[in-house]
Amino acid sequence: MSRQPLEPSPPSDLEIARRAPLEPILALAETRLGLVAEELIPYGHHRAKLSRGLLERLQGRPRGRLVLVSAITPTPAGEGKTTTCVGLVDALSRLGVSAMACLREPSLGPVFGMKGGAAGGGYAQVVPMEAINLHFNGDLHAVTAAHNLLAALLDNHLYWGNALGIEPARVTWPRVLDLNDRSLRRVRIGLGEEGGQPPRGAEREARFEITAASEVMAILCLAEDLADLQRRLGRIVVAWRRDDTPVTAADLGAVGPMAVLLRDAMAPNLVQTLEHTPVLMHGGPFANIAHGCSSLAATRAALALSEVVVTEAGFGADQGLEKFIDITSRQSGLYPEAAVIVVTLRALRCHGGADREAMARPDAAAVERGLENLVRQVEVARRFGLAPVVALNAFPGDSEAERELLARCCDELGVPLAHCEHWARGGEGALALARLVQRQLEQGAEVAPLYPDDTPVEEALETIATRLYGASGIELTPEARQMLERLERAGYGRLPVCIARTQYSFSDDPADGGLVRGHRLRIRELRLSAGAGFVVAICGKLMTLPGLSREPGALGMGLDASGEITGLA
Repeated sequence: MSRQPLEPSPPSDLEIARRAPLEPILALAETRLGLVAEELIPYGHHRAKLSRGLLERLQGRPRGRLVLVSAITPTPAGEGKTTTCVGLVDALSRLGVSAMACLREPSLGPVFGMKGGAAGGGYAQVVPMEAINLHFNGDLHAVTAAHNLLAALLDNHLYWGNALGIEPARVTWPRVLDLNDRSLRRVRIGLGEEGGQPPRGAEREARFEITAASEVMAILCLAEDLADLQRRLGRIVVAWRRDDTPVTAADLGAVGPMAVLLRDAMAPNLVQTLEHTPVLMHGGPFANIAHGCSSLAATRAALALSEVVVTEAGFGADQGLEKFIDITSRQSGLYPEAAVIVVTLRALRCHGGADREAMARPDAAAVERGLENLVRQVEVARRFGLAPVVALNAFPGDSEAERELLARCCDELGVPLAHCEHWARGGEGALALARLVQRQLEQGAEVAPLYPDDTPVEEALETIATRLYGASGIELTPEARQMLERLERAGYGRLPVCIARTQYSFSDDPADGGLVRGHRLRIRELRLSAGAGFVVAICGKLMTLPGLSREPGALGMGLDASGEITGLA
């Protein structure tokens, strides 16, 4: 019996990216943005940084309109926010709109862990894909180095006599690396010197975090310019004295050398989509353990260079959108005028009870149950004054019955729905979404933070937990309560808050699923990020240094005989 020929497998993201003709970055900057070569710092032929002179020149220019892309509660499969950002900005360009995207830089942690590539997918990608996903232009390495330099200067100060009177057991500044390595979450340092010499510094317990969670990363993303960067670096609290007064990076003389390492990293990176739409990719804080937004420097520059800027807020709206408005918008005065919530039917199946294997198959009953998650994320956006557009990131296995359920839900909510195929068709597949976003921009929005400035930390935490997460309240451990009292005595008790919790649930426990209500949000620890201007609340069992899965993506990567990378996506 003859066999039917097998269907060819679709090309991988890496294969699509390699086949795409790229426009030289200096030519793209000239034709799309009106820039000259002297205003850019090239990193090869297809990527560059914006010069400091350009950033200064753009100050005071008329500003474009900001669109924020978020999502429903994510699943381990991912819902495609970055891909949707790229598809949307390409679609806007096709409609004749001067548009740019502002995205976060990928971290090597998830690249070698769960995700593989992290610059979009299919025909809605940012390129050069390999360079972006690996070392890019060195920004994350610079953040890692600056953070660890401060740690080294702190321990060096303890070694040479501790003139500042630091209590070694109350050093709060960790070390960081841009990889997932759970064995470094808790370590002991200061165990001795080479050659058998007795230690002079203090042996103590310490920890590592991933670079994306570093306060230095948050500062890089929130600083207005180099002067503001240095002011913020100086305010970093690294330890406490015995009398409960804080010790800062400025006290250690660390601001100058840290700024030296971060100077070039402060400049946003210019790249392009497969359709040659300009993209500024800068900064990389995660939304579950950090504030989850691209840099303010990139956003301001994009708004000065284009009519519409599309940016991404990590994970669900309850995390990324909340942090964007309550932290980034509050500090900068830049508020989104339209919002998109990305949804996939496979995610709705998961929220409706389908397991990882079953969520790939049509299941209208599971989708109907899972729609409650979309309802809640739409409610989150409305809490801030945004009327969101829902974008269905379509997959080949989606059924008509499931799409009809989603359309009916959106009708009942009074929110517009766009069926999107940008993964397979690029900007053409997101034209319906682009038109809906244009309509939302025409209508405008009155957007404001969830809680006022100068709200006490505990009250801000309670507000987010009850009004956004559906919790009945919060619970602070004795350690968190003690830190809260310390923050209040030291004058840090009315900073905005950044809640670090699982991305898979409205609670602090991923096992609760995305639809939980009436729970208590358990806050295990409070950490001060005085330079960034907020207090981080660590919830449940969340770790700020992820671990690798049983079969990490790194094991599928390598080089072929010609030296080309394989397995990156």
